Amino acid sequence: MTEQSHTPFGLPSDTGAKDLGVFLPIANGGWILSRNKPKIDGSYDYCRDAAVLAEKHGLDFAMAMAKYRGFGGETEHWDYQLDSYMTVAAIAEATKRVKVWGTVHTLLQNPGVVAKMTATLDQISHGRAGLNVVTGSYKDEFAQMGAWRDDVDHDQRYDLAYEWIQAIKALWTEDSVTKHGKYFTLEDCRSQPKPSTRPFIVCAGTSKKGMRFTAEETDAIFLSGGTPEELKKASEAAKEAAAEIGKTIRTYSMMTPVIGETDAEAEAFAQNIRDGFDEGALHGMMRAYGFLDSEIGKENDFTRKSRAGFMTPHVIGSPETVTEKLTELFEVSGTDGLMLIFPDYIKDIPIFAETVLPALRESFPGKAPVNG
Repeated sequence: MTEQSHTPFGLPSDTGAKDLGVFLPIANGGWILSRNKPKIDGSYDYCRDAAVLAEKHGLDFAMAMAKYRGFGGETEHWDYQLDSYMTVAAIAEATKRVKVWGTVHTLLQNPGVVAKMTATLDQISHGRAGLNVVTGSYKDEFAQMGAWRDDVDHDQRYDLAYEWIQAIKALWTEDSVTKHGKYFTLEDCRSQPKPSTRPFIVCAGTSKKGMRFTAEETDAIFLSGGTPEELKKASEAAKEAAAEIGKTIRTYSMMTPVIGETDAEAEAFAQNIRDGFDEGALHGMMRAYGFLDSEIGKENDFTRKSRAGFMTPHVIGSPETVTEKLTELFEVSGTDGLMLIFPDYIKDIPIFAETVLPALRESFPGKAPVNG
């Protein structure tokens, strides 16, 4: 089967419209390492309410990560987590328009199982399903289940991912699939029903090999880098990689808007987050990211950035300031969308939708999203 370019909502990649969605807080604490953060319990009820609000206020997608071990610390950050696919499947029942994207680790779940899971999500959501592919992992998460593979290094994980995603795509379209690969074997493997439409696929492969994989096999890439200039460089590299093989790809980044009635109010909230920073959770996160014990507790660029309290790039200010910063980000970077994270989803989504979103939609118009 020839891989076709595919973009969310049936839009060509150069439409100018931006895809704006939410990263659901399926683990306790959300994306803030602080004793002073708003209470997010990581419950399904909270995630469902956030997704319903996202749909009500015109956002485009809701995505859930996959997490199996938290960071601890005083706040027990991310120590309580929901399952990604079960969460978005339930949210598909609670919504009618917003896209629902679940996350799967290629090292952990068999392609035959994932093909079936995603086809089921497609049926529950009536064509709104998406698959976020994670090729790497945090070693402790898999080792605790006996599933870590020391024999598969960084580049080999992408070799494995190629076999994995190509097997899934075949199972979505072919009656019987036989593949004898290095990492997976399918023998007259069958998967029915098929998805009603090819599910949207996204990945965050930003190394050279990872970007190539993402360009060849997926529809969108989550980029690293917080400044508009950093994102511009990464976005152009991803789009060039896709263009070399005759495809298009959409480029996304993550962002936490911290909105107050005034710049001073928003900054006071952010300072309170910094004042309550959870050092123990930072150390747990560093271990999960592969830092050596000898490095933990020492100052470096990672720890200095982390002590802002926010785990993602963030913009702080009044609605006018946040709008100005996000508009500049899109204009400079040329990226196609944002996955939004909020300090308090239930409080902040309506504020963002009423004070920032209209200006972004006006600045970057395009064909309205097509309902699933």
